Amino acid sequence: MAARRPFRWHILVFLAPAVLVYTAIMIIPLFGTLNLSLFNKGPGGVEFVGLSNFATLFGDPRWSASFWNALGNNAWFFLIHMLVQNPIGIALAAILSTPRLRMAAFYRTAIFIPTILSFVIVGFVWKLILSPIWGIAPGLLDMVGLKSLFAPWLGREEYALTTLALISVWQFVGIPMMLIYAAMLSIPDEILEAAEMDGITGTSQFWKIKLPLILPSIGIISILTFVGNFNAFDLIYVAQGALAGPDFSTDILGTFLYRTFFGFQLQLGDPYMGSAIAGAMFGIILLGVCIYLFGIQTRLRRYQF
Repeated sequence: MAARRPFRWHILVFLAPAVLVYTAIMIIPLFGTLNLSLFNKGPGGVEFVGLSNFATLFGDPRWSASFWNALGNNAWFFLIHMLVQNPIGIALAAILSTPRLRMAAFYRTAIFIPTILSFVIVGFVWKLILSPIWGIAPGLLDMVGLKSLFAPWLGREEYALTTLALISVWQFVGIPMMLIYAAMLSIPDEILEAAEMDGITGTSQFWKIKLPLILPSIGIISILTFVGNFNAFDLIYVAQGALAGPDFSTDILGTFLYRTFFGFQLQLGDPYMGSAIAGAMFGIILLGVCIYLFGIQTRLRRYQF
């Protein structure tokens, strides 16, 4: 009879502090917020209203217009990161993984440094750079003969959100770059040597060998980008304020939630409707994560080695 394996108590000991902290600052507030979204003020005080707050959020014109505007802006913000940030990160990782590249460590560090900067610093610095009055962007474009292309990008409704998304791309492109770079370094040398023996080198090797093998990592980066962008708030708030101007053109779910929950200027805070917005954000993120886990990740497993 095989001896019973002893229970590894040390695993619980090491996991317990992290689990307790995560539960205290994440899980309990999450369920508290979802519970708060089921209540509202009534004639007799706080009353249980079920899903009435969500019906108001989605159906009442006073709320739904702001919600769908914020959701659409959030989707555009995410799409720019997917179509600009992640491809650039993959391309940079492919270049930096080239064995003959000199000063690769310096380039990796320089590209990754913006990710550790505060949102406040990034927001204010880029506002100064792009300012049409005292910014350096007009002068830099004038030096290369492109001053006619300059516009107050943060002050125009049609440009402001895209400009902020590109600023965010500049700040965080180092994250997908480093993750893809690590995935490329983990590809066994035997596979690459076999490809070279078959005459597959250079760009062809990337498309035919490396890219299929790093697809699981690209999938993880994509879902992290989705979650991060639908939780975005800081950069918009720092650069455009809680009103997400001009004329709410940069308003996303995070800023909409902030104004609703805490109030701003003449708008009184409504924690019940704010919790409903937070619940809607949670549902959107949960849906996206589930689609990835059950619809995409299972197909990407075939590429793992």
